Amino acid sequence: MPSKPNLVFIFSDRQRRDTMSVYGNDWIKTPHLNELSDESIVFSNTYVTQAVCAPARASIMTGLYPHSAGMYRNKLVMPQDRKTIAEMVSADYRKAYFGKWHLGDEVVRQHGFEQWSSVMDRLTDEYTRPEYKQLDSDYHQFLLDNGQVPDLETIHGAIFSDAKRAALPAGLQITTFLAGKAEKFIADNKNSPFVLYASFLEPHPPFTGPYDGLYDPADLPVEPTFLKRPDTSTLFNRVRSDFFMGRDLTTEERSMRTDYLANPTYSGFELNDETSWRRLRAGYLSNITLVDDAVGRILTAIDNAGLKENTIVVFTSEHGDMVGTHGMLEMRNFYEEAATVPLLIRAPWLCRGQRKIDGNLGQIDLVPTLLDILGEPIPAYLQGTSRADILQGNGDLNADVFMEHSGIGDRDLGTPRINLLNTLPSRSVVTQDRWKLNLCAGDQGELYDLNADPYEEENLFCNPEHRDRIREMAARIRLWQIQTGDEVALPSV
Repeated sequence: MPSKPNLVFIFSDRQRRDTMSVYGNDWIKTPHLNELSDESIVFSNTYVTQAVCAPARASIMTGLYPHSAGMYRNKLVMPQDRKTIAEMVSADYRKAYFGKWHLGDEVVRQHGFEQWSSVMDRLTDEYTRPEYKQLDSDYHQFLLDNGQVPDLETIHGAIFSDAKRAALPAGLQITTFLAGKAEKFIADNKNSPFVLYASFLEPHPPFTGPYDGLYDPADLPVEPTFLKRPDTSTLFNRVRSDFFMGRDLTTEERSMRTDYLANPTYSGFELNDETSWRRLRAGYLSNITLVDDAVGRILTAIDNAGLKENTIVVFTSEHGDMVGTHGMLEMRNFYEEAATVPLLIRAPWLCRGQRKIDGNLGQIDLVPTLLDILGEPIPAYLQGTSRADILQGNGDLNADVFMEHSGIGDRDLGTPRINLLNTLPSRSVVTQDRWKLNLCAGDQGELYDLNADPYEEENLFCNPEHRDRIREMAARIRLWQIQTGDEVALPSV
């Protein structure tokens, strides 16, 4: 092991697990991620702490669950006393964060990172000082330098709309901008140990981009639950599926759906038939190729600097996206497509070639694990566990993982009914033997046997045969709540 290895942590936004060849998708065009997976430790089942942007990011950066990190939903500012991994490593390291932050004050350097490049101009509600609202992102300036003109007027000035950004050529996309920043940082710091986080926006909506047409929508392989209503799921999931699919809506709700799909996020996808849904998914997948391009450039920069042998490379995503599974968009649930993400860890001194790790891993374990393989001390208050022994090939990954959802104060999700149901907090456990229990304060419970039912089509919660299993799994959730200071009330079972 190198005495001071580098860390390059790359993560995308809303990239579900089944979007890579190493997870069974043998047709997606991601040659650089394929190359990385061939040289990496690959985790089969990596779960987010919450399938919502800011809460998931808080856990990735701090090693705390969202309720402990103070980030139980979007549109919050992570408290200054919640330390990121950049504030945990020694002063020997140069530390940089490039890309989407989504934890408050997007455009200013913070939380131990010495170099900073911002890309988001529309998260001003999360800025803590009025003067920050007048600052443009570094990506905004990059577009100006390349002759682009902002097209959207806001109270804080003109910015580039999502629609205009998505229509730009590949050379002007966020991933491309961030790849250039990462290349320069790696070259400039090749003689010093460093920690670099590169956070891409893609494949986040809008699901259009310079690679539109890369996939034929009609030929896309889809899962058996594509556009299938989750009839036995929670009321929240059923209502959302009906909304996105346009089923049994009142005249007012149908108008709300039209307005929702007309915003820049989903503009152009009317989603009234399977053809339109397939077009949306094809666009989503094509933007993952943008991510792949940037990954390739960063890997090449590591090679060119002669750093491959002493650099840890991590690739993952903050959470997934339904993109039509169970007839839904977005996430905010515990379905595998929203809650599981790819995770590759390349550390040449730990593994030559590819090694797959079965079992469950929670992203809550990333910070302590990375600190451990960097040779840095692990703060005792972290709520995850180092899995460095697993990376070293010692033992099996036998662990339960826990997830949460707390939607109070979240943004408008389409209709008042959906927003109301989103306020009901829920918690989930996936046990070592691959059963999943979801409990919600006020909504239908869910129990899935992921071994026999990997697409979560049959909810077994009301099956008397499984009452004792449910009670034991609920006890695991309760113990986890006590250990992590989670005070959400859940129903008795």
